[in-house]
Amino acid sequence: MNSSKKLGADDALRLAKAALSVIVSKGNSVDRFTMEKDAPKDEILLSHMLGPTGNLRAPTIRYATTLLVGFNKEVYEETFLS
Repeated sequence: MNSSKKLGADDALRLAKAALSVIVSKGNSVDRFTMEKDAPKDEILLSHMLGPTGNLRAPTIRYATTLLVGFNKEVYEETFLS
C-alpha cells in the first residue's frame, strides 16, 4: 500500500471488515472493536477511524488479523511485544 495515498471512508471500512479486531487509539483513549461477533455500525467505526479531514487516521497498521489505527505506546507494545 502506498503510504502517501489518502484513504477515505470506503477504504477504512474495507480494511476494518477484513480484520477480526480493530483497535483505535486517540491519545490515551483506546477503543477496541470485535468485528466477528459484535461489529459496530459503519458510522460508529468511521467516527473513530477517520480524522477531521475525512481520511483514515495515521498511522494505520494491519498486523495479522488486527487493524491498528492511531498510536498508543501501550497498545503497540502489547501487540508487537507479546
